[in-house]
Amino acid sequence: MTLRMTILIMSAFGVISDSILIAFYPQFFRERYGITSTVHVGAYIAAISIAVMCMLPVWARIARRIETMRLLVYTQFAAAIFCVFSAWAPTAWSYWLLTMIMFMTKASYLLMFPYLMRLEKPQNHSMVIGALSVVVHIGAIFGATIGGLGLQQYGPVFCIWLMAAGDFAQLGLCLYLLYSGKATPVLSRDEKATSLPLPKRSPQALSALLKLSLLMLLFDFSAYLVRPFFSVYWENTTGLTNQMLTGLIFAIPGIVALIALSVKRRYSPPPGLLDHTLGNLLIGALGLMLQATPSLWLIVLGRCLYGWALYQVTVKLEVTLFKVSSPEVYARDFGVTNFFQNLGVLLSSFGAGYLVSLIGIPASFVIAAIGMLLTAVIDRLSFGIDLHHLPSSKSGDLKNVA
Repeated sequence: MTLRMTILIMSAFGVISDSILIAFYPQFFRERYGITSTVHVGAYIAAISIAVMCMLPVWARIARRIETMRLLVYTQFAAAIFCVFSAWAPTAWSYWLLTMIMFMTKASYLLMFPYLMRLEKPQNHSMVIGALSVVVHIGAIFGATIGGLGLQQYGPVFCIWLMAAGDFAQLGLCLYLLYSGKATPVLSRDEKATSLPLPKRSPQALSALLKLSLLMLLFDFSAYLVRPFFSVYWENTTGLTNQMLTGLIFAIPGIVALIALSVKRRYSPPPGLLDHTLGNLLIGALGLMLQATPSLWLIVLGRCLYGWALYQVTVKLEVTLFKVSSPEVYARDFGVTNFFQNLGVLLSSFGAGYLVSLIGIPASFVIAAIGMLLTAVIDRLSFGIDLHHLPSSKSGDLKNVA
């Protein structure tokens, strides 16, 4: 396997592990600890975001002194061990403690993305990010499906074992890259960057990075506001309580992402046609509004539109980061944008818990749709994502991933 393919597979295992319970935390805490508070569930998901957003910059700094893959061996081993320990957590608070430490160490696997981008040619960035996005969506489909099935058939502890298995799989792939000699060192290649200070950002670069980070925060807040309680909403609205089916409905955006990539490969549409930022944000807002209806088929349609927009805008935002950054500071700038993305998820998790307890789940879809529209307005007035993607070089396609 090539380095790129191995990192894609590692990413898949990481996403699968994270997705096993993400749609089912309300059911998980109810079945294992008897906790039914929506605020508690929202706070837990928010705490995950806090753990990641605080630790990723720390790991990025450490990665300036230790090669990324070597660092990941230790952190993924620690994450797997703490995940195993959490299977025996007797109380909700001990589970909180163990899993927060797990997510703090696990956050380091996000360093694989800037690491890979440093090794790729700029003209391949769009293709690689698109492939990574599809891997993330496939992982989310598989994780949500087996999570729903595992929770329904075998219970909460079985789901924790599945999460730990994903962490151990990542560890094994890290060791494979190291001992096969396929892990390309970047510190020595960059003339011992560990001993050199990173270049300072120009005012223009800093302004672009902060504006992009703000858009990512608002978009992620809007996109993930509906996530924590969607499974409960679906089951209550439709009366269908099969958790495997719920997992599949939750994973519809991932299926749509695969279709979006297939369309892009097959028809090679002109740049800006299918991935036009304003158009996709409007599609996303419409999809969120449709999910607020009590109709099963409109919810499914809304889920499809939401998934299309989520894929297109996410890829566009990620590619834009590497257009306003430079290779020697990819990890640093990725840490900044990831901080704001996790802040958006954090605010959405807290907000979802309180909104659901105060005004119900359907209102969260409406507020999320308004957030999408606000993202579009701010982009048009202050940044212009599409202006950073004017045709200058051709991107590859997924067949170059392997």
